[in-house]
Amino acid sequence: MGSEGSSKVTIHVTGFKKFHGVFDNPTETIVCNLREFMEKKGFPKGLVLGSCNVLEVAGEGAVAALYQVLESAVTDLDVESLETEQVIWLHLGVNSGATKFAIENQAINEATFRSPDELGWKPQRVPIVPEDGCLSRTRETSLPVDEIVKALVNMGYEVIHSNNAGRFVCNYVYYHSLLFAERHKIKSIFVHVPLFYTINEEQQMQFVASLLEVLASLH
Repeated sequence: MGSEGSSKVTIHVTGFKKFHGVFDNPTETIVCNLREFMEKKGFPKGLVLGSCNVLEVAGEGAVAALYQVLESAVTDLDVESLETEQVIWLHLGVNSGATKFAIENQAINEATFRSPDELGWKPQRVPIVPEDGCLSRTRETSLPVDEIVKALVNMGYEVIHSNNAGRFVCNYVYYHSLLFAERHKIKSIFVHVPLFYTINEEQQMQFVASLLEVLASLH
């Protein structure tokens, strides 16, 4: 599934803390347990699990902290290393109404929060990056979403391709991450997962492990 190229893929992962209406965010549990889970399972060839961070469910007030996390992935990289090493940001968020996993193809330059974020911000039709222009501006991942979905479906998971990451903090973080990835010649992708009530923790851990394997095979 992939071609000759990068010899190593480093994947950095983020999840989110609790927020309004979701007091037990599955992505926080997944990210906190992922390294230990992967060490027991065994890492796919060529995969390096980088940082695992849990983000505040907040937009504007958490941008500085978000960029500190994003920049940690490229601090020690130079042009030469990018020729032999691929860097991917994998962001996990929960969709409490979902019954399947969703690979998000794009983010939209609009923040319209249905409820205040954890820092009390509730924007309505606000551009995430004003310099990008209109609210309808989109940024797409450079990773092959259809190929990723197909591989995961073939592994037995219920996964869909999505073009709508919402207008809340998930979309907000993804938009900034895609902009950052473009500037630094790395890659970014966002995946929505259901609640553990819908798909249990063990199955979700297995899914993320399989997702890492698929992403590592793309180089």
